[in-house]
Amino acid sequence: MTDCTLCDRPTPDPPITDGDGGAYCCRGCLSVASALEDVETTEDELDERRATDDVSVPDDAETDYLAVDGMHCGTCEAFVESRAVEQPGVHDAAASYATDTMRLVYDPDETRPDDLADAVSGYGYTARDREVEAESAVDESAWALAIGGFFGMMVMGWYALFLYPTYFGYDAPFIDLTSLVGLYLFGNVWLMTSIVLFYTGWPILRGAYVSLRAGHPNMDLLVALAATAAYSYSTVAMLVGRTHLYFDVSVAIVLVVSLGNYYEGRVKDRAVGLLSELTESRVTEARRLTAEGVETVPVEELSAGDRLLVKAGERVPTDGEVVEGSAAVDESLLSGEPMPVDKRTGDEVIGGSVVTDAPLTVAVAADAESTLDRIVELLWSIQSARPGMQRLADRLATVFVPTVIALGTLAAAAVLLTGGSGVSALLIGLTVLIVSCPCALGLATPLAVAAGVREAADAGIVVVSEAVFEAVPAVDVVVFDKTGTLTTGSMSVVETVGDDPAAVRRRAAAAESRANHPVADAITEAVADPPDATDFERHATGVSASVDGDRVVVGRADLLRERELAIPDDLDGRAQEAVEDGTRPVFVGWDGQARGLLLLGERERPEAAEVVAALSADHEVVVLTGDDGGAVERIEDRIDADEVFAGVPPEAKAETVERLRGRGTVAMVGDGSNDGPALAAADLGIALGSGTDLAADAADAVLLDDDLRNVTALFEIANGTHGRIRQNLGWAFLYNAVAIPIAVAGLLNPLLAAVAMTASSLLVVTNSARSLRS
Repeated sequence: MTDCTLCDRPTPDPPITDGDGGAYCCRGCLSVASALEDVETTEDELDERRATDDVSVPDDAETDYLAVDGMHCGTCEAFVESRAVEQPGVHDAAASYATDTMRLVYDPDETRPDDLADAVSGYGYTARDREVEAESAVDESAWALAIGGFFGMMVMGWYALFLYPTYFGYDAPFIDLTSLVGLYLFGNVWLMTSIVLFYTGWPILRGAYVSLRAGHPNMDLLVALAATAAYSYSTVAMLVGRTHLYFDVSVAIVLVVSLGNYYEGRVKDRAVGLLSELTESRVTEARRLTAEGVETVPVEELSAGDRLLVKAGERVPTDGEVVEGSAAVDESLLSGEPMPVDKRTGDEVIGGSVVTDAPLTVAVAADAESTLDRIVELLWSIQSARPGMQRLADRLATVFVPTVIALGTLAAAAVLLTGGSGVSALLIGLTVLIVSCPCALGLATPLAVAAGVREAADAGIVVVSEAVFEAVPAVDVVVFDKTGTLTTGSMSVVETVGDDPAAVRRRAAAAESRANHPVADAITEAVADPPDATDFERHATGVSASVDGDRVVVGRADLLRERELAIPDDLDGRAQEAVEDGTRPVFVGWDGQARGLLLLGERERPEAAEVVAALSADHEVVVLTGDDGGAVERIEDRIDADEVFAGVPPEAKAETVERLRGRGTVAMVGDGSNDGPALAAADLGIALGSGTDLAADAADAVLLDDDLRNVTALFEIANGTHGRIRQNLGWAFLYNAVAIPIAVAGLLNPLLAAVAMTASSLLVVTNSARSLRS
């Protein structure tokens, strides 16, 4: 047995081949590989793969995943990776700030994941087991900001009372700044500024250190340089008896940037809190049958051949085989197929699927593994290898920061070379750093992002990752899952066939009213007030009950024939056509004959066609589904998609998205656990709130009200946010283009530079407060 060329699942014997040496597990994988086989790997991807291939990993190495809090840019990724690989026994590490995830390949004889979490933690980063819930960092940053704000106001108050008057040529009121009282005043200002800089400003200093360690200058470095330069100069000047000090500049820079970052974090934290109602999907325990009875054990303790009792409404813990009982099993979470599948003795069941209407006894398969768990592992693997999208400001900072430092250094050197004093040279260099507007640049992204997150939340959209605002404007391909996304994932009666359709529906609803089954739910929902039913009886492939004096049988054709009800040829032929069309036929009979046929199909979202049409105007639209046959044909007829890939198994969806990325930036819209890896593999993942935690965890944005029109709303808000970020940065750099040459020429002092910096920051704040949607 070989593995599938596309998704690595085992292939059948003989495998499905393409004639070119490829072997596939299903026709869906074959169709995807054939359609996307000409996609070329980019040079950057080749470089990344070469770098990965260079890592020597022993065969007995193990892989584990950690959640890492505190990462916010690409330099953070590089830093925590370097800390991890420095630990003994670690062969490789890959971190992603977009998903707060780190993958570790390590020697289990030398280290343990718990030890690695402790080793990686520090410098503001906290690594933890992926199953442990994280505590919000907003409360901690609120305390830091409150303390910094208190001492900052004290500093600014003393400046307003005693120092600013002297800067404009007046004597300081009440005290002599050159006396011991003045020194006491300066000492208090220095102490309070130190608290603001090194406590409240610690995240900024940490970011600057990390950027230097990783070799990637970012905005934190520029902000930290300006703040520490003003602080250092003022400290030295204070010690040598000078009274023109710039502790106020250091305080203002730290507090303004910290306030912007706090506001962004607070808005994002409140938005992510809206996800609390999403449902859990994984199974952690199982009922194992023993000679003494039934015992509850962790899934990890199951062995091949163990017999498990799975009650109605529960998930199957692992892949296995039915050894006793029969029931309808809902596999839509994993396969995307909305119709429940009837399972009997000898049939295989998928771990993570739901037994809907009757208990089953399942024998654990040889690998004692759940398909859902395999999808979870695939998701974590993809997330940890997915690099975060570096902020535009940080990308610009890689050029801007060295340029500002160089200009400040050259300006200071020019003063010295032309006979100026060392103090004058230092002031010129300090003025250049301050006037380079670190506050405006530091606020440009967080304030615009916070506005975008807030406006999205008002529209019922939770933005989980700010990468949304960089990814959306670049999207070339939008991929939609079908089941649960373009459709609701639930069934409804789409057609009734028979001489008296109303009587067929009413009697079928009465007979199904006491059944616990997705088919029964769809039938009963079609009738507002069904008649009473008595003598209810459940069968392997349907139900029967007494309704209006007749024994009514509802179910598959073999049930009606077993109960000696004849099926007219026209109904039998219509049922076969329904199967080919992707709908589920349910026969209804009484008085010795089948009287009608209920055709059940997926309930399509009414807004789906409108949304796809709107997106297809500017993007390529692809539909990806595990379904096949008539259900796909109906979608193709109703949805104006550029391409539809049908019959694609869950493990292949992520690889399909990866191949589609060869056509450009990809956005994926899905709802179920089977979509999780694909959502993570896409540049932009959008999940529906009715889906599972696994889908939401993999997504960059979640639509809480399940209205697909919010996909277009998200695109509009994200495009507006991206434009606002560019406007803010454009203003900040335009300001710098004018102000920096003036500072280099010696026409500004640090105080005027701070005033100009503040004015620029206010413009950024005002611009960010405007509405993002027209």
